[in-house]
Amino acid sequence: MGYHRAGFEVDGCDIADRPRYPFAYHRGDAPAYLAHLIDTGEIERYAFVHASPPCQSKCGLTVGTNASRGWGGTHVDLVGPTRALLDASGLPYVLEQPNGRAEIRKDLSLCGEMFGLGVLRHRNFELGRWSTARPAHPRHRGYVRGHRHGVYRDGPYVAAYGQGGGKATVAEMQSAMGITWTGVREELTEAIPPAYTQWIGRAFLTARQEVFA
Repeated sequence: MGYHRAGFEVDGCDIADRPRYPFAYHRGDAPAYLAHLIDTGEIERYAFVHASPPCQSKCGLTVGTNASRGWGGTHVDLVGPTRALLDASGLPYVLEQPNGRAEIRKDLSLCGEMFGLGVLRHRNFELGRWSTARPAHPRHRGYVRGHRHGVYRDGPYVAAYGQGGGKATVAEMQSAMGITWTGVREELTEAIPPAYTQWIGRAFLTARQEVFA
């Protein structure tokens, strides 16, 4: 949605069925679909690629709390294979992951407070074949509401992940992230606010204009 608002026509791909996705959509394995676009030359229809590989392998929760308590299982790390395909595409790209130990360059780090949102939702972005200045990270206004390690804190942000312990309701997540097209909890907990990709999309278009100016 953010890229759409920035002026792009958007095609999406996900391995799961997403009937609420508001743009052109291909259901299937995203790396395999990208490889198909590259092999057939269809990739030339596009100007830009954004990839968000599954983050469970090295996200902060997996390598932090879950690892310390012996929770969770093993997860496939698709960051490296996805980057190889993005490089092979020949297009400018964005590779997104949350905080943790994902092996990406943190060319951009965005936070909900930068956009006046009701979530913090820190996300890191590696930029391929283009660059832009990093925005300043403003001071947080308080805590994320909910229980953490047995202590409850109130605050101006909601926890848009999991359930229980003061986590956000579906309606709260929709409002906090600016997402109206889905009310599915799993989709909301996996989403990044469209304000992030709108900012990135506009930054890319500005950078491209400067190259050809």
